[in-house]
Amino acid sequence: MSTEGKYIYCIIDDHEEKDLGMEGIGSRGDRVHTVVFEDIAAVVSNSPIVKYPISKENTLAHMKVMEKFMDDYTILPAKFGTIAGGSKRRNPQDRIKIEILMARYIEVKDLLTRMTNKIELGLKAVWMDMKTIFKEIVEENKDIEILKKRISTGNTAKSLSHRIELGEMVKKALEAKRIEEELEILKMLDGAYSELRQNKIFGDNMITNSAFLLEKHRIDEFDNIIEQLNSAYKDRIRFKYVGPVPPCNFVELVITLKGDEDERGKESTSRI
Repeated sequence: MSTEGKYIYCIIDDHEEKDLGMEGIGSRGDRVHTVVFEDIAAVVSNSPIVKYPISKENTLAHMKVMEKFMDDYTILPAKFGTIAGGSKRRNPQDRIKIEILMARYIEVKDLLTRMTNKIELGLKAVWMDMKTIFKEIVEENKDIEILKKRISTGNTAKSLSHRIELGEMVKKALEAKRIEEELEILKMLDGAYSELRQNKIFGDNMITNSAFLLEKHRIDEFDNIIEQLNSAYKDRIRFKYVGPVPPCNFVELVITLKGDEDERGKESTSRI
């Protein structure tokens, strides 16, 4: 099998094969172009069949290609590092056309319909002053306040077990407070988006790490609500607002390409 394949960035609603006038991932100068079946197209560039490191340079190259199409096309993002190789029967371009676009045509069309005129926006919210937050937790939870006093005045023998207990109590209270304030923030945004994805939280000070799928004509409405949030929480919470970006949190197209038998007689696969 060839060591050259085609790197897949996304699938779009287009019926015409074209050179897109930009270079793809890998710093080789490979041109980004489309592979078309009927009215759907894979956006690709030539690439060695390698595992690309998740570096800033590579992820930006991947995103840059997708972002080029956001204004004019509906896009279905492909997972970073997706490469279609060739087989004995078909070259990479034919495999994309036949084994992906044609074979999954109905599924892809359904996903494109779902994503039509929609974009993704991201919102992270973090507490600005954790000393204030921990002070509020103590004031709002009498059991924590009592245990803190017991530790400061108690004997050393029980101090360690009390400190462990206090740590667990503070952890639970902080999580409850985070959920409460996250719900307040999301409530203000309710109705302005179609779908919500709540992603993993990082650090004690992060309240929410959310992605929103919304119709393009509602961006101004969403922007206005973010301004209201900034104003309402200006001395308490810092918001990081990102987008529009490709809807990577809401679309995951996974395809298995079956390869030729290798030298040991085992079938090789590549996941897309």
